[in-house]
Amino acid sequence: MERYDRLRQILRMDPEADCHEIYRLIAVYEFPWDVTRALELALFRTYAVPSIGRLLAETAELTERSQKRYDDTSLLLDAVVEHGFDSTEGRTAIRRINRMHRSYDISDDDMRYVLCTFVVVPKRWLDAFGWRRLTEHELQALAHYYRTLGRHMGIPQPPRTYAEFEEYLDTYEEAHFGWDEGARSVSDATLRLMGSWYPRPLAPLARGAAMALLDDALLRAFRYDPPADHVRRLVRTAVRLRGRGVRLLPPRRRPHYARQNPEIRSYPGYPRGYRVADLGTFPGQGGSPAERGAQSCPVTQLRDRTQS
Repeated sequence: MERYDRLRQILRMDPEADCHEIYRLIAVYEFPWDVTRALELALFRTYAVPSIGRLLAETAELTERSQKRYDDTSLLLDAVVEHGFDSTEGRTAIRRINRMHRSYDISDDDMRYVLCTFVVVPKRWLDAFGWRRLTEHELQALAHYYRTLGRHMGIPQPPRTYAEFEEYLDTYEEAHFGWDEGARSVSDATLRLMGSWYPRPLAPLARGAAMALLDDALLRAFRYDPPADHVRRLVRTAVRLRGRGVRLLPPRRRPHYARQNPEIRSYPGYPRGYRVADLGTFPGQGGSPAERGAQSCPVTQLRDRTQS
């Protein structure tokens, strides 16, 4: 297989009828590391909307149980990517997401904005740091995939095209980004979590690198001191060079799903795993079905983390 063979495969598919398979190829073969990093940055954008950041602070899930909340969010979204909207695992994941959201007073506008971050932030990350940019064909599929997810989540009038997703995100951020003490606490907790993935002496460097990837609008919303210009240039140049290096490597032959990421730490590896129906929070229900001893859907095992 040559470097661009999978892109040629994608370009032969229908961007709407085959949107799930196209997105799966993008997320688990072409850009698994990049998509993970981009979606992590998307988290910070949601915190910077005070109505979202404040609610997340009030639930305490991201401040007191940061690793578990990160893992559950990644695994629920990953189940849809791996198995599709119509699979048992995909339907179970979407039901879990919807039941969690219905436990809180979240506006349709905020839900629509969060959906937009899943589309726009990865595209912009790949423009800046990826080994290649997404084609218009792939952007059509990306938009249709997340429009479909939005419909399954009951979000009214999700954007139809990438341009509509981007316009909604930019307009919403301009109108709503702002300071909130609770949102800042959630952002701080997420930065601490990212630092915890590395040996203790490297944690400050990891936090500094994450800060260098935040744009000025986010830094202002959280009232962070901006990183020194040379630090920002160094970090961004390093990530950009990584992308150029990946371009020279042979294409990935085995899929790499989010559940294989070393950052997922709440669930031990093989032979133990997790049940999709047990992921996330269960407000007012006394914990997950597993914690209450209930039977759930079959266990999904955390498989070999070795990348091809």
